[in-house]
Amino acid sequence: MNEMQFVSEGAAAEVSPPAHITIREMTLDDYDEVAGLWQNTPGVYFGEADSRENLQKYWARNPGLSLVARDGKQLVGAVIGGHDGRRGTLHHLAIAASHQRRGIGKALIDCCLQKFREQGINRFSVMVYSDNEDGKNFWKSLDWEEGTRVAVMWKSDD
Repeated sequence: MNEMQFVSEGAAAEVSPPAHITIREMTLDDYDEVAGLWQNTPGVYFGEADSRENLQKYWARNPGLSLVARDGKQLVGAVIGGHDGRRGTLHHLAIAASHQRRGIGKALIDCCLQKFREQGINRFSVMVYSDNEDGKNFWKSLDWEEGTRVAVMWKSDD
């Protein structure tokens, strides 16, 4: 398992959250804590698609792209990353309220984007609920642009 203390090569070396924060690949052992974080983070939807079994399938298709951040043993952040071979997508970025505004979210994003780039992916997207103004402002503060050319259409067999 890859574990980073933010000492890395290339663009990932620009990542600089607090020194005591560790980022590593998300595993099934993290699931209960991560699910709790998502359920308690405003603006993050936790549903049936986020089951342990479904995430395990997603990770098998996108190994090493979903990450957790820990302050010692305490889970303080998580993000799911994956790609379709053309575009990398981030889902469910969440930072514990006690650790927000410390650079941890940016560090998780930067680590994911570096992993995408290492696989030849250089276009990225994230879905943010249209009424999540705090979330949209966070992404905009990192120079992400709010799209206006597409509408998300979806269907579920549930």
